[in-house]
Amino acid sequence: MALSPQDRTAFVNAYTRVLITAWSSEEFAQRLDADPKATLRENGLDIPADAEVVLVRTIPEGHHEGSLDVQRGLETNVYELHIPETPQVDTAELTEGDLDSIAAGLTVNSCCCPCCCCT
Repeated sequence: MALSPQDRTAFVNAYTRVLITAWSSEEFAQRLDADPKATLRENGLDIPADAEVVLVRTIPEGHHEGSLDVQRGLETNVYELHIPETPQVDTAELTEGDLDSIAAGLTVNSCCCPCCCCT
């Protein structure tokens, strides 16, 4: 049985909050690993008492992420929630030299004279 639009929205919103909190709080991430059912329930995800919760940290190459119905365990009562490790974001700013070498989002190659083919 598929989720209703309202249930889908509530699930996505709660799941997003869990994901962001796991990425921003080491204490929360540890609680999530130690007792996923209770931690998820505390954060708005309705997990039945008899359900199994599997936290997927690394999605194997070629494995699809699955639909929300699969992640929510509607068919199997196994909740497969994808909680990848915190993404690393490079916050370094571009230097003046980097900016000089970029034109309209493309790197300019100065190996030939400008012509109608590359301008």
